[in-house]
Amino acid sequence: MTVIGILELNLKPESVADAKAFFSRILVDTRAFAGCEGIDVLIAEADETHWVLYERWRDEAAHDAYRAWRAGEGATPEIGTMIAGPPKSTRFLPSDV
Repeated sequence: MTVIGILELNLKPESVADAKAFFSRILVDTRAFAGCEGIDVLIAEADETHWVLYERWRDEAAHDAYRAWRAGEGATPEIGTMIAGPPKSTRFLPSDV
C-alpha cells in the first residue's frame, strides 16, 4: 500500500541557496531508492525558508528502509547547518474516505 511521507523544514534565510544545491544533489539518491515513487520539494510562496518534501513510497517497508539508510550510511549531517529548527516528519496512509 502506498504511503506518503511529509518532511517539513524551516531553513535559515542565509542557507536557502545552499539548501537548493544540496537537495538537488541528495534527492538523486532518494528518487533512485528502491520503492520511491516520487518526491516533490514544495517551497512556500510567501516564505522561501519554509519547505515541505512530499514523498510517495510503494509501501511502509520501503519507506522504513529509506529512513534507516538516511539514519546510517546515507546520512546527511550537513543539513543541520541549514535548518532553523528540528524538522517535522509525518507518515500518512491512504484512506477509503
